[in-house]
Amino acid sequence: MAGKFVVSISVGKNDSDKATVGFVVANAAVASDKETVVFLSIEGTRLSQKGYADDIHEEGFAPLRELMLNFAAAGGTIYVCSPCFKKRGLDEDSLVAGAKIVGGAKLVEFMGEGVPSLSY
Repeated sequence: MAGKFVVSISVGKNDSDKATVGFVVANAAVASDKETVVFLSIEGTRLSQKGYADDIHEEGFAPLRELMLNFAAAGGTIYVCSPCFKKRGLDEDSLVAGAKIVGGAKLVEFMGEGVPSLSY
C-alpha cells in the first residue's frame, strides 16, 4: 500500500499528549509502507532539538523520544518549519535524527495532490 502521508505537529511540551499521538500515527504510517513526513511548526519545532523530548512520556504510550527515534530509523522524515525554527532561536547543530529545516514550498512539493495529512 505505497503512497505518501503527512502528520503536522504544532505543539511540544505545551501539549505533549498531541505531540505524542502525532508520532504514534506517523510511526503507523511509515510501518504501512507510506513515505511519511512529520512537519513540525510553531511550538512543535522545539521537538527537533536533541534532548527536548527526553522527559516527555504520556501514560499509555511509549516515551516520545523513543517514538521519534523509531520513526527516523524506519525511514521517516521530519520537516522543520524554517521561519518557526528561526523565530525561536533554535540550534541547527542540535537537530534530531531525520530532521531537516525546510520552507513551506518543500512540504507543498512533497504533498503534491491528494496526499493524506493529519494535524496535531
